[in-house]
Amino acid sequence: MVFVMASRAYGVEVLDLNTALQNTYRACADIDDNLHELKVLAGVNTAVTAVGTGVGAGAAVTGFVKAAKDKDIEELEKILKQIEENSAKYSGVEPTDADRETFMAEYKNGYSAALKDKKTVQEKINKLNEQSKNLGNWRTGLLAGNTATNIAGAIISSKTINKDDIQGQIDNCISATKDLNNAIMAAKMSGEDTEEAQSIYKACREYEYVDITPINKRGKGAMISASIGAGLGGVGTITSGVANSDKIRDDNTDSGKQKEKGLNTASNVLAVGATAASATATVFNATQIAAIKKVAKVSEACTGVLK
Repeated sequence: MVFVMASRAYGVEVLDLNTALQNTYRACADIDDNLHELKVLAGVNTAVTAVGTGVGAGAAVTGFVKAAKDKDIEELEKILKQIEENSAKYSGVEPTDADRETFMAEYKNGYSAALKDKKTVQEKINKLNEQSKNLGNWRTGLLAGNTATNIAGAIISSKTINKDDIQGQIDNCISATKDLNNAIMAAKMSGEDTEEAQSIYKACREYEYVDITPINKRGKGAMISASIGAGLGGVGTITSGVANSDKIRDDNTDSGKQKEKGLNTASNVLAVGATAASATATVFNATQIAAIKKVAKVSEACTGVLK
């Protein structure tokens, strides 16, 4: 009674123990479930962005392989041009084996054993062009896949940022446990059994020492990284598609070839950038899970005694 009167004198309303326990249950019981959902979302997002990283890396590697093929085509086209010019010197007379040997010695490129005439060179060019075209299509498809996973990652990350106002729930729980502590002190003076209430207070008061800032911070980091990856991947997909279109590939003028080369280079750079962004988002998601687990230790203990 003395405690209650003193509390009221200082403007603090002390609840009866049952009411304080009910308020604590209502304020604290759902936090653990919400954290579990948050952890699931972060886990799913880690998997999604990890897939995006792998797909993006595949696009980058494919692009570099394609670049090597295109380089071979460029060298072969130079050889083909030289063969045609060399053949013209003979006014329709087929060059001798000695002439061919001398010519190939001037253009050491690893194909001297196979390239004996114009037809052979053209066949090589056609084969490499087909491979280059396929690689270009694969790169475009992989970039599209990376873009899709980054978009999904950004959406999921946005859902993990302050999900269901967890900070507000924790603040309410802290307030309820403080009221519970006052009720316990009053109940003790009245001779009531407070053992269960004390165990609840002891477990749930630990929310006073948790910090969910890292959860939201890493969620925002993942969302920003995935958004950047989606932007880079989207532009890369378009650029790769244009670079591999027949209109660009069939333009054999110097300016046309330069444009194709520039688009392919840009596509590869964008693929690398999108992959790096996906990898960064994956790291943020993984560290977000670690941050959630720290808070979850408190929520599990609190919910355990409440049940």
